[in-house]
Amino acid sequence: QVKLVESGGGLVQPGGSLRLSCAASGFTLALYAVAWFRQAPGKEREGVSCITNHDVSAYYIDSVKGRFTASRDNGKNTAYLQMAGLKPEDTATYYCAINQECSSVLAEYDYWGQGTQVTVSS
Repeated sequence: QVKLVESGGGLVQPGGSLRLSCAASGFTLALYAVAWFRQAPGKEREGVSCITNHDVSAYYIDSVKGRFTASRDNGKNTAYLQMAGLKPEDTATYYCAINQECSSVLAEYDYWGQGTQVTVSS
């Protein structure tokens, strides 16, 4: 059974850090690009980052560049999103998803995790 499970979310003060994990089971994560999306209340889900499978390049939206770092450990079948310098506007539910290639089109992603809540507040 294909499954993605996010973890690592929580409540953090502005300027703080969190590391999100996306643990895959039932398939080989190394064969897929892994994207991170987020959705804040009342807003559309947006792509935050994507890391490819072939050359392990990572892409980021402008608002998180320099603060977020995507990585993957294929031996552990897990992907990560290291978030630093967190801001209140980063508050959202964060999801990981897989696809053959990085894409900004949500419908192209085959499988999604259940999400993990990140709240940035003092």
